[in-house]
Amino acid sequence: MQSRLFLPTARQTNWLLLVGLLSLGEALYLRYLAIEYAQVSLACQGGLGTWLCATFRLAIGLYNHSVFGWVALGVAALNLVRPSVVLVLIALPATAFGLVLHNADLAGLAAALLILSLARPAPAPE
Repeated sequence: MQSRLFLPTARQTNWLLLVGLLSLGEALYLRYLAIEYAQVSLACQGGLGTWLCATFRLAIGLYNHSVFGWVALGVAALNLVRPSVVLVLIALPATAFGLVLHNADLAGLAAALLILSLARPAPAPE
């Protein structure tokens, strides 16, 4: 019996696209309208207490420890071993944030592993 490849259904693919594009949009918004925009960046570093500044501080803290890249790489490696839509749903936003927010080395490897996971056989139904 020939094993079938891991391939999300049409509904799952639509949800993965939605999550991926929303996380990519949020990462781009955060980078270009908060982190690299001098007026907002200086105001946030000066102690402004808005939700954007809280997100700015959280993203900077996570970036300093390469959390986006490591999470994306770890979950993508798990997905390569045992493909699952849930793991892709976790790895996709982490990869998008990692690529946009300068953790591109680890997040790029995670993106390659996510692509490779589509060539893996699907797990056997229990």
